[in-house]
Amino acid sequence: MAELNTGDSGGGKGKVRSKKANAKVDLTAMVDLAFLLITFFMLTTSLSKPQSMDLPMPDKDPTVKPVLIADARTLTILVGPDNKLKYYMGQFADPLEGPEDIAYGGKGIRKKILEKKASVPITMGKADQGVIVLIKASKKSTYKNLVDILDEVAITKAPTYAIVDITKEEENLFEK
Repeated sequence: MAELNTGDSGGGKGKVRSKKANAKVDLTAMVDLAFLLITFFMLTTSLSKPQSMDLPMPDKDPTVKPVLIADARTLTILVGPDNKLKYYMGQFADPLEGPEDIAYGGKGIRKKILEKKASVPITMGKADQGVIVLIKASKKSTYKNLVDILDEVAITKAPTYAIVDITKEEENLFEK
């Protein structure tokens, strides 16, 4: 039982007063209420649920034939070491645009993805053939940079995107 004593220190000689009973406050009900509230909030609180993003990965099965895609539809983003970022359109050996350095954020890669998202269906002549974003991260890049690019793709709502392996030639671009 929890209680609070407010006893008098007593002592001292002086007038003789009538002896009063010590006031006691019974804290049992308050402690019970506190535990009931703690239990209530523990049982009713929902913690933040992890949010995941659908991420298609290339098929590693060698029997599956690769799908041919027009060069004008593919925007490749290379994530390199030291927060470096490059992009190009089309094939690496014969790019339609780039490879060029670009910055992270709204004025950099996000703007480029939005431009390509708008221009590729016009170039292809079909509204259902949008841009395909390929994300290639070097071994020296950081996880944060890859997540930043995935966030940019999610923000721009690019219709199709994938993370694929980077080639040695593409990785050598960051050593210059």
